Amino acid sequence: MTSILGQTGCMVSITAVQGDITTQEVDAIVNAANSAMRGGGGVDGAIHRAGGPAILDDCIARFPHGLSTGDAGWTTAGDLPARWVIHTVGPNYTAGQRDRALLESCYRRSLEVADELGAMSVAFPLISAGIYGWPKQDAIAAAVETIGQSGTRVEDVLIVAFDAAVHREVAAAVATLHS
Repeated sequence: MTSILGQTGCMVSITAVQGDITTQEVDAIVNAANSAMRGGGGVDGAIHRAGGPAILDDCIARFPHGLSTGDAGWTTAGDLPARWVIHTVGPNYTAGQRDRALLESCYRRSLEVADELGAMSVAFPLISAGIYGWPKQDAIAAAVETIGQSGTRVEDVLIVAFDAAVHREVAAAVATLHS
């Protein structure tokens, strides 16, 4: 765990966690969504399956036209242990969306939404690092750097990796952020 003094003077604690994002007991879980906001594969599918139909119903009601890449919005968390799901649309590197500013915007906008909701703890996946093909090392760097430089009021941020190798890489990046 690393605590970082954010731009607003608040402390944000970033922790690398190995596990299933759908089981994290936090105020908000971040979903790496697609722009249609109707569920999908990977993290998106896992969150919709574990959270139940209330998440999709809320997505349809709140985002009838979907969300733009780099933007974020929230829904209920349904049956998840979290209170909210913050959905963000990451850039699809494989399809040619390679502007890192869009990836950074996902983390920034998700934290802005968390601040609007009053969330004090948030669990993130590595956005765009799965099927969207963002290079893993840069995805990790973008996550850790953007969260660390944010002016969020969120106190605890988890970066959740499903597999052990990625968890070790995230933990190393978090440890070296301010060493």
